[in-house]
Amino acid sequence: MNCFDAVSSWWRSQGTWRMVYLLFLGQLVSFVMALMSFSSSLIADLGVDAPLTQMFFAYLALALVFGSILIYRRRRLLVSWYWYLLLGMIDVQGNYLVNEAYQYSSITSVTLLDCWTIAWVLVLTWVFIGTRYSLLQLFGAALCVLGLGLVLLSDAGVAGGGGSKPLLGDILVIAGTVFYALSNVGEEFCVKKKDLVEVVSMIGLYGTLVSVVEISIFERESIESITWSTELVLAFVGYTLSTFAFYSVAPTVLKMSGAAMFNLSLLTSDMWAVVVRIFIYQQQVDWLYYLAFAIVVVGLVIYSNNEKGPEVVHATEDGNVAHYQVLSNGSAVSPEESSPS
Repeated sequence: MNCFDAVSSWWRSQGTWRMVYLLFLGQLVSFVMALMSFSSSLIADLGVDAPLTQMFFAYLALALVFGSILIYRRRRLLVSWYWYLLLGMIDVQGNYLVNEAYQYSSITSVTLLDCWTIAWVLVLTWVFIGTRYSLLQLFGAALCVLGLGLVLLSDAGVAGGGGSKPLLGDILVIAGTVFYALSNVGEEFCVKKKDLVEVVSMIGLYGTLVSVVEISIFERESIESITWSTELVLAFVGYTLSTFAFYSVAPTVLKMSGAAMFNLSLLTSDMWAVVVRIFIYQQQVDWLYYLAFAIVVVGLVIYSNNEKGPEVVHATEDGNVAHYQVLSNGSAVSPEESSPS
């Protein structure tokens, strides 16, 4: 057993610390997503309707940074390019639909309807990846949704509802959650089975290419009509940096836990948005916010603490039954392979 295997084995045995680390990463991603929401909302408030252009700069940054690492490694792709192209197309459509929804609906409505991603993810991971959820995990997920509902109830008193075409915005968000779920599940499968850097760099590359094609078709007039200002440039920069951070950290959460836990963690992004409003906009929130935060944290702890550990599966090879231990990353090793050499 080499040093890496020894460290991995020790880390898997440290269940409590692993859970704390996972919760921390989940909340880091959630906070970054709150910054993405504020940046996107600010761009819409400034009169710019160019969701594909927003994502183009973020995808380009991912392709340049992670692509450079991938080229330096000089390795062949572990997944065929056309699968990454499909994943990139799905990811672009999800981001386009949700960002476009800010043009017609309020932040509160977008955040509320974005919860549909969780339902799609639970179904997709159950059907395509074979993930099975215990009753306690489903209970933890329900607590998280309940906590978010309290946050939105509190948030409605601060941000209000409304929007120019709320029904259209709601439809765009719901459609976007389907693409988000497909993207999350596809990314979870890739990062658990293959290389994390490769997955992120390929999403950046094909996301950039798909964005360029769709921008040339749908957003040329919108870009030409933009009146650039310092505030707008800063909003684009903020969105690009926060999105880059989101895509850099999110695969780690997907690899360690899965798309369901990932999306449950993102439920607190609305809470972090309220925190930003308190300190930046000097706005107040009522007691429901603090109660909701506590409920969501409890739900996340229940869900993550009841994730299934390693289990033994059986496979028939040449008429003999071979025993394998399924590890947390989805791979399987036989007892002979896992024994010290």
